[in-house]
Amino acid sequence: MSEEIFQIKSITQMHNLLGLEKPKHPLITVIKNHDFKAPKEMLGMRLSAHFYGISLKGAHCGVTYGRKHYDFEEGVLVFHQPDEVATITDDINDPDEAGWSLFFHPDLIRTSPLGGYIDDYTFFHYNSHESLHLSDDEKKVLMDCLTKIIDEYEQRIDNHSQRVIVSNLELMLNYCSRFYERQFNTRSAQNQDIANKVKELLRNYFQNEEQTANGLPSIQYVADNVHLSPNYLSDLLKKETGRSTKDYINDFLVEKAKRLLLNSNDTVSSIAYHLGFNYPHYFSRLFKAKTGVSPNAYREVN
Repeated sequence: MSEEIFQIKSITQMHNLLGLEKPKHPLITVIKNHDFKAPKEMLGMRLSAHFYGISLKGAHCGVTYGRKHYDFEEGVLVFHQPDEVATITDDINDPDEAGWSLFFHPDLIRTSPLGGYIDDYTFFHYNSHESLHLSDDEKKVLMDCLTKIIDEYEQRIDNHSQRVIVSNLELMLNYCSRFYERQFNTRSAQNQDIANKVKELLRNYFQNEEQTANGLPSIQYVADNVHLSPNYLSDLLKKETGRSTKDYINDFLVEKAKRLLLNSNDTVSSIAYHLGFNYPHYFSRLFKAKTGVSPNAYREVN
């Protein structure tokens, strides 16, 4: 497989590559999955599109995202951020009449309020196996938003079109946030298992003194070891415990620091270095932010 990445810079260019007619709008398009036919010469090609994607997948999509291949059950919604690398590995024609893919260029929302907080929709940064499993009713809700977007760019392009399209797009994203919250709730037992794995992972990290060689455990390290993306893990932990992955790590460090402060005569600097901090003042700043007092003051009053 070639390591060269082919750049798709516009919606129009993508339509041309797929042999589709010119898009009705240059910055947004909806393609039904049964019309999504890649030419044979694109098989095995690594692609990077400069736009966002939202896809309702059927049983098999024939696409690898990053380095992994995924098969999707019916009613699974997958999100793609700009410049994410995908590889077409098989015939991506999906016979499911209900499947669709929406693509929109960042320029569509750049001057709108949505452009300022698009990154708040963290599911664009999830891995593909962390996709959203939809109920039939949820699919209908999203289809209503999708239909309004299609109708707007197919029936009329006027001074109001951009605002109407972006408003319906934002409504769709807000529904997706709600549906992901429902999914986190319905998987509470599984999510608690992951939260427990994070605790155990941090305990083992310091028990094995990995911080001596590798420094503080990073969010990426924790996510990799529970086989989730950093954003998905953080959102999962927030829903389950009220704390993000960063908070989890920092709270663990502070609790460990409290024990060291009270059960040793080591200096604050020595404790900071032992925990994996490169600079003691970063440790002191974190400790005070979490406890309200400096490490030395904590030691004195306890």
